[in-house]
Amino acid sequence: MRPVHVYNTLTRRKELLRPVNPPVVGVYTCGPTVYDYAHVGNLRAYVFADTLRRVLETAGYQVRHVMNITDVGHLMSDADEGEDKMLAGARRERKTPLEIADHYTRAFFEHAQALNIRRPTVVCRATEHIPAMIQMVRTLLERGYAYEIGDGVYFDVSRFAEYGRLSGLDLEAQEAGARVGVNPEKRHPADFALWRKADPQHLMQWDSPWGRGYPGWHIECSAMSMQYLGDRIDIHTGGADHIPVHHENEIAQSDAVAGHRVVQVWMHNEFLLVDGGRMGKSLGNAYTLDDLRQRGFHPLAFRYFCLNAHYRTKLNFTWEALEAAARALDRLWEAVYQLASCHRPGGRPPAELEEAFGEAVRDDLGLPRALALVWQVVRDEPVPAPVALDLLSRWDEVLGLGLDEAAAGRLGPVADPIPAEVLSMVEERRVARAARDWERADAIRQRLGDMGYTVEDGPEGPRVRRLRAIDAGQ
Repeated sequence: MRPVHVYNTLTRRKELLRPVNPPVVGVYTCGPTVYDYAHVGNLRAYVFADTLRRVLETAGYQVRHVMNITDVGHLMSDADEGEDKMLAGARRERKTPLEIADHYTRAFFEHAQALNIRRPTVVCRATEHIPAMIQMVRTLLERGYAYEIGDGVYFDVSRFAEYGRLSGLDLEAQEAGARVGVNPEKRHPADFALWRKADPQHLMQWDSPWGRGYPGWHIECSAMSMQYLGDRIDIHTGGADHIPVHHENEIAQSDAVAGHRVVQVWMHNEFLLVDGGRMGKSLGNAYTLDDLRQRGFHPLAFRYFCLNAHYRTKLNFTWEALEAAARALDRLWEAVYQLASCHRPGGRPPAELEEAFGEAVRDDLGLPRALALVWQVVRDEPVPAPVALDLLSRWDEVLGLGLDEAAAGRLGPVADPIPAEVLSMVEERRVARAARDWERADAIRQRLGDMGYTVEDGPEGPRVRRLRAIDAGQ
């Protein structure tokens, strides 16, 4: 096993990973709330978690990766306000919550597969783990960390001395600025619901010692993560938006039940912005993977786009930026295919390149540095083609960009033949250039660009290729 360093949000520093039970590494990822399609901002978190898993596995670890599916309890606000998102989805589509959950769970995993995101070792649905959640709430009550009021059972944050450590939350300041009348029975405005009592008309409810109801969102992840990974979990991942509420509350619940620190390392990916601003369904810019496909982009163009920025930096999504990523990926696929077509003698890969790639990815997932090495191998003529192909194939175990498929001609321009109409236009442009009719040649080039193609003129004649990494399946 090779040493891996990761940034721990809890301690605010980069640390050497020290698994509790090596060579196994237990990783828990906060999964989707399946009331609607995941947008690309959500998907960045799962690309990040997938690359973490791939890095750990190539470093020699055995990863037990657990991810939940939230199909109850997540209110429209990440705190304790608003309607359950599952009920909102059910009402919107006039279906049952179960039908909504099944449909969007399938859609999530279809999109994950298209992005080469490996399926977790364990996928656990919240509605299938209600007894474990009830038992955790009972334990918190017995130990004095929770209290019951009219609308449910709440965690008493004043009893947990380290509450706010993950996010830097100031409880005294929050109490001083609390809104009046949010819930007058709560002891502190930061106290959060462990179990909610439901009225008879509520579509999702279960029996409990505190009456019919349903679990709070935060208790779900604590109960399921500890059921499958025990009370000492190596890594917990999620988006930065989870830090101030969801993950802060998870720490309080889990550590109060276990009597010690449960999660050793917290890792968070930063936000995906859209045109420099917030992404949101109400703003009309919460693009899904299907939106990208409809514009002609292969899903892996989005994965490449994500890998170009470090997971702890904000990433700004624009169609122009995705276009640039798609062009780069298309060139990479084509270069790999050309390498596979060469028959130059092989040899041993340069040791410094292998070591540089490993050091980059094992240093808090330095994927941008790793991609730079990929391009160095592709463009470095002295590296024999078989050596380059072998390196790229092994590196793609981390990158997940389909390089083996590209080498075999199943991805990239060779996988999607240029239409006869486009080839005819290229020939028409060649004739125009030969006649020195530059205006006509430029007009044809512009038309080709509008159709998604570019022409490169060389000594052997014009060469046409797609501007975008197109989905070979379309």
